[in-house]
Amino acid sequence: MTRGGAVSEDITIAQAVAMMSGATDTLLGDSLDAIGDDEFIAVMRDYETSKRRMAAVEHRFIDQVIARALPEKAGYKNHTATYLQALLHLSNGDARARVNAAQLLGVRQEGGQLVEPWLAWTAAVQEQGMISPDHARAIGKIMRRIPTKVDPALRDEAEYQLAHFATRSTPDDLPKVGDRILAYLDPDGTLTDETDRQARRGLTLGKQGVDGMSTLTAELTPQLRAVLDPIFASLGRPGMCNADDPQSPWHTDGLDTDALKEAARRDNRSTAQRNHDALLAFLRPELAPTPGSHRGLPVSTIITMSLAEVEAAAGVATTASGGTVPIEEALQLAEKSHPFLAIFDHHGRPLHLGDTKRMASSHQRMALIAAERGCTRPGCNAPATLTAVHHVTEWSKGGLTDIENLTLACDSCHALVGDGPKQWKTVVMPPDSEHAGRIGWIAPHHLDPTGTPRVNDRHHAGELLAASLAKTRTRARPRPPVRWWSRP
Repeated sequence: MTRGGAVSEDITIAQAVAMMSGATDTLLGDSLDAIGDDEFIAVMRDYETSKRRMAAVEHRFIDQVIARALPEKAGYKNHTATYLQALLHLSNGDARARVNAAQLLGVRQEGGQLVEPWLAWTAAVQEQGMISPDHARAIGKIMRRIPTKVDPALRDEAEYQLAHFATRSTPDDLPKVGDRILAYLDPDGTLTDETDRQARRGLTLGKQGVDGMSTLTAELTPQLRAVLDPIFASLGRPGMCNADDPQSPWHTDGLDTDALKEAARRDNRSTAQRNHDALLAFLRPELAPTPGSHRGLPVSTIITMSLAEVEAAAGVATTASGGTVPIEEALQLAEKSHPFLAIFDHHGRPLHLGDTKRMASSHQRMALIAAERGCTRPGCNAPATLTAVHHVTEWSKGGLTDIENLTLACDSCHALVGDGPKQWKTVVMPPDSEHAGRIGWIAPHHLDPTGTPRVNDRHHAGELLAASLAKTRTRARPRPPVRWWSRP
């Protein structure tokens, strides 16, 4: 049996499985009630790590099933998933998922030699219990989308970045990070091909049903998406444009925030329903709601792009709602816009922009949108349109309304910040940090006993990949440090 690179002759595989079965009996039979909260959290984390590592064991089992030709011996020629389905009473989907995972994350044999998995970085962190099967599946989907023309070194770097992100985030975060990486890897290819996008664009209003309802199906261009997002963010927020509430606000100019909060508490609509009502209100001339302002800024499409991207007329720009727009289309939208110039330091933070008032100015908010693009709490996917400006050092404690002391936080994350033992803290990362000048969040002790400040990479995947690639051009990145796949 092998563990952590060491070989033990005392325990066989069969004995290890029997021990695991006995441990499961203990876990099912003993009461958890006597364990204190801190110990229970630690036990639950250790259990999750062990369970995740077992997925890597499954890859080894499936590899043996194939190597021993067990499906063929049982009459299931070239149907490994069907064999597993019959043998282990699995669903068809589960059996196929396990085989697919083993093909991507398990060892391979070529010419009698063991070869590293196709997704070696992902497999390495999975065996350490740092990511779940859902993480691994998400990474696999993203890697399959990378065009074959991409240089193998860039492909390997992309997988390393995805595996690295996965250890610090949820599987739900990965598709957005993957989109950023794909946009960086292929800025002028299929991801930003204008002819292809225009050919796919369309909006189809389905036949009206007997109940009067209709289905709307659409393929939106980045331009139309960028225009609609701020409308939904403003008129589609809880409490706004609610036809079932006579006191619901329909205008954001001079909006009474207390009245909106009360209307939001009465609002039981889903996000989809709120978006529907916002679009209806925006299009009906007799209602004529004005978008007005949203979180201190006029409701408009806010697009961020770098000088290098403008000069090259290539790549993708970023919207305040977290979307992307090809540079050429972004420049077309900018032709009739009111430009705002923000200058950043080499760490990507805005240079000094101060104010003597407690509330951040609209210029400060726009600078933060350009720099941070969304909520800065690690793992949060809220775009800038759903955030408020937060003082890193609170105003009541002497914190200034200077750009260096401001960050973006969505309402739910903002509510987590405080001085209590169960609350989060925010700090400015020090100059010697990898993320100098950015805003770090310190989780409460029960979530992270180390108290290490962490930044949110969710909105900056493209930049992080570019910086990482710059490093790999000067020095070759080693393969995963331990050749764990070559073990007997």
